[in-house]
Amino acid sequence: MARSFQRSPLALAVLVLLYEKPMHPYRMQQLIKERGKDQVINVQRRASLYQTIKQLRREGLITVRETSREENRPERTIYELTEKGLQIARDWLRDMLSTSAQEFPEFPAAVSLLPLLTPADVLCQLEKREAAVTDKLARIDSELRQEGGVLPRLFLLEMEYLRAMLEAELQWVRSLIDDLRSKRITWSEEWLRQFIASDTEMDTGE
Repeated sequence: MARSFQRSPLALAVLVLLYEKPMHPYRMQQLIKERGKDQVINVQRRASLYQTIKQLRREGLITVRETSREENRPERTIYELTEKGLQIARDWLRDMLSTSAQEFPEFPAAVSLLPLLTPADVLCQLEKREAAVTDKLARIDSELRQEGGVLPRLFLLEMEYLRAMLEAELQWVRSLIDDLRSKRITWSEEWLRQFIASDTEMDTGE
């Protein structure tokens, strides 16, 4: 594999879909959305999908099966999985399942930089997040109820995992909201300046 190639959930999804059968990019995007995989795989921008397909083809993991053009429609390219692609997909899946990767999501990064805002501002933003996560959990519960009677659990596991992660996040956010409301956690610009000054003195040994 070339060093420039970046493994991604979208790249793995493309390989797995082509393991099912050859298809064109638009159908890949449709299936990811229809199956609810867009909850865990970012496929909103079709340009990203085409870029991923281009990279996979360059690495020899997929190949063009046929290209056709129907009347008054743009040219359509059907891709298929190669043997190398199948092996790489299995290797990626094993690694992604077994290894706890170092990831850098936005929310923990934002939490680490809270003092830039006032406690009141942080509280307001976290209340918005609480409402958004609550709404997302309700949508997932609705989907699980609808699909649970149709699909085997095997095809809903990522939704179960996402729900568990969101539930844990919601509990933590609510606990932080309570601490901010009760002022068990608080700060001010003056306090921060004093803390930074004292911390700097310790670093310089003054």
